[in-house]
Amino acid sequence: MPDPATALNDEGPRAAPASLGELFMAFTVLALQGFGGVIAIAQRELCERRRWLTAQEFLELLGTAQVLPGPNVCNLSLMIGDRFFGWRGAAVALAGMMTAPLVLMLFLAWVITLLPHGSTGDGLVRGALTGIAAVAAGQIVGTVLRLATPLKHHPLSLGTCLGLVAAAFGMMAWLHWPLVWVLLGLGGATCLLTYAALRRRAA
Repeated sequence: MPDPATALNDEGPRAAPASLGELFMAFTVLALQGFGGVIAIAQRELCERRRWLTAQEFLELLGTAQVLPGPNVCNLSLMIGDRFFGWRGAAVALAGMMTAPLVLMLFLAWVITLLPHGSTGDGLVRGALTGIAAVAAGQIVGTVLRLATPLKHHPLSLGTCLGLVAAAFGMMAWLHWPLVWVLLGLGGATCLLTYAALRRRAA
């Protein structure tokens, strides 16, 4: 019977970007699809469609990206670019993530300044932004459910993992703890528990 940790990473043939240009285009397409829910699109694009990462690798990189300062998706693009092409890949991946959205936002900001406040066009723009926010919330929920699947192979039990997820949600949503304290406190405790579980498994 295969080891669960091995099975988790055995997701079929792996692929890799053939060039810096392909890496740039991949992150450009990813960024243009991510209306507030870029992580959801990144998981689908990088793991399922392009198969550059396994689900477990994506989770590990995402966890690291969340601990580091700065936007999660930018940190993620830097790490993935560096993984394939070193510092050049990191720069190209970040450029792909930022260039098209920046141009689009500048264009939309210019268009909005041309619309009189309270006009029909102004109302349509505000309505569109509100609708996009609702879609982004749905994308985030879907991503959480999809990324939770590998937890059944985690060194900790599924019940323990779900308990930690619930604790993190409670600290953020109800207790309003700063993210840094949740990451350092609960994240640190989770690292210690996982390390102890791996030691017991190896013994």
